[in-house]
Amino acid sequence: MAVAAEQTSPKSAQQKASQEKSWHDVVLQTLKRNDIRLVPYVPDRVLTTLIRNIHADPFFTTFPTAREEEAVGIVSGAWMAGMKGAVLMQTSGFATLANVLASLVVPSQIPLIMFVSERGTLGEFNYGQALVCRTMRPVLESLAIEYHTCTRLDEFEFIVDRSIKQAITTQAPVALILNPLLTGGKVFDK
Repeated sequence: MAVAAEQTSPKSAQQKASQEKSWHDVVLQTLKRNDIRLVPYVPDRVLTTLIRNIHADPFFTTFPTAREEEAVGIVSGAWMAGMKGAVLMQTSGFATLANVLASLVVPSQIPLIMFVSERGTLGEFNYGQALVCRTMRPVLESLAIEYHTCTRLDEFEFIVDRSIKQAITTQAPVALILNPLLTGGKVFDK
């Protein structure tokens, strides 16, 4: 009896539905649910499916940028004009953001939502990526920017949705670090 009740409970149904979705489906649906229409990005192999799906959906305005600072500037300007946006990037690109975060985003109280595919961990072959990965969290902490390292699909939708809502309500940036345990990471060919 307890097993049958557990299988039909709303929480179990939510968990099962969440497990059936991919992480990139969760991001897409959560952005839509929170009316985040603008999604500039810097191309990244881990984010390829998400980027392709955002391009295919007419709800979004999306385009590649040359640098992460450019994407952050676009989302910041859009926020000032009344539009919500999020930025997609890789860990190495985050290393270029300290100045724009400290001089524009944080003091202007812009709810920048950053999705960062994490490199530099779990078997990384590139020493530069590993160094940048070690600096990302200390930079976020020094700027008092909320961040979450996302590793589990069963809690991912909750974290993304609540983080977006908190960023918008408090007018503060948030970084959602997409760990290889969630995304599968970059596949390293021999």
